[in-house]
Amino acid sequence: MMQRILQAEFLQNQVSEYLIALAIIFGGIIVVALLDQLIVNRLRKWAKRTSNTFDDRFIELQERSLIPLLYLGIVYISINNLVLHPILAQAKDVIILILATFLAVRLVISVVEYSIKIYWLARRQYSSGLEQSLNALIPAINVIVWALGFVFLLDNLGFDISAVVAGLGIGGVAVALASQGLLQDLFSYFAILLDRPFELGDFIVLDDFKGAVEHIGIKTTRLRSIGGEELILSNSDLVGTRIRNFKRMQRRRILFKLGVTYEVGVTKLQEIPHIIKAVIEQTENVVFDRAHFLEYGEFSLNFEVVYYVNSSDYTIYMDAQQHINLELKREFEQRGIEFAYPTQVTYLNSANDDAKAALTRELSVDTGDGRH
Repeated sequence: MMQRILQAEFLQNQVSEYLIALAIIFGGIIVVALLDQLIVNRLRKWAKRTSNTFDDRFIELQERSLIPLLYLGIVYISINNLVLHPILAQAKDVIILILATFLAVRLVISVVEYSIKIYWLARRQYSSGLEQSLNALIPAINVIVWALGFVFLLDNLGFDISAVVAGLGIGGVAVALASQGLLQDLFSYFAILLDRPFELGDFIVLDDFKGAVEHIGIKTTRLRSIGGEELILSNSDLVGTRIRNFKRMQRRRILFKLGVTYEVGVTKLQEIPHIIKAVIEQTENVVFDRAHFLEYGEFSLNFEVVYYVNSSDYTIYMDAQQHINLELKREFEQRGIEFAYPTQVTYLNSANDDAKAALTRELSVDTGDGRH
């Protein structure tokens, strides 16, 4: 009786074949669910111990692409041996192909994204700024992978993709010619991303522009200037110019000059470098380097001073410089040393005065003779 039921046919398939298909589906679902619990849960626990967020994103993408792809494979295997109506069989192949392509593209995108970030992490150059820059690159990768997946899908559905590829080639040349500036900025973006002359939060100076990097986009990079306004610069301009990055400066070298009057004697001139050294050594966060009598200026005797600030913070530098200036002013006043400033002295020659007096007498004599 049971054998007769199992051998009974329904829609060109025996009942036993339907039962086998159902067994494959349920068994496969159980196996995949167990793998999901064992592997993905362990990966999730591992991700919680890391400080970055891209591993969480990778696990999320695996759950949304790899696991459904396994379920889809189980369904395909279970019904592949069943005899279906030609229309149903064709519809089954098309639906499974579309779903498989969709899930495979998502899986490839997640693997590529994870591989790129693992590469930077292995070089010990990964940071929150780089992560945000890479996040701006992901949409471009998505477009490329989805385009390849679409071409693969059309090819497997039986379409002639040679005409499509040729059309894309001609269209690509036309688009490239029409958007040379955009492509140049795009390649410059890749250069910035890979070479990393700066990243988010860095304070940079280029030509007459300076500010903190707020956004690195595919076409432009945005800076926040000291005055508060936003500076928008194309990536090609940034790559083609010299950039000074103050964020990576470990300490700041300061060189400044001061001048005293020519009336200051040699003894006091010899004391000035020692005074400067003592003042700088008493200042916090700085290291004295040197102080020398440099030159004879037009109106002053000039000294050159060099010291280092043990911080890249501009405010700390300004606080130190202010303290040094005030203390030098106080020390010089106590010792009677005067700072020089632009002056002009006019000397009147006595010989010129005698000549003017003689000329005046001569003119007066000539005037008197004319009257008589």
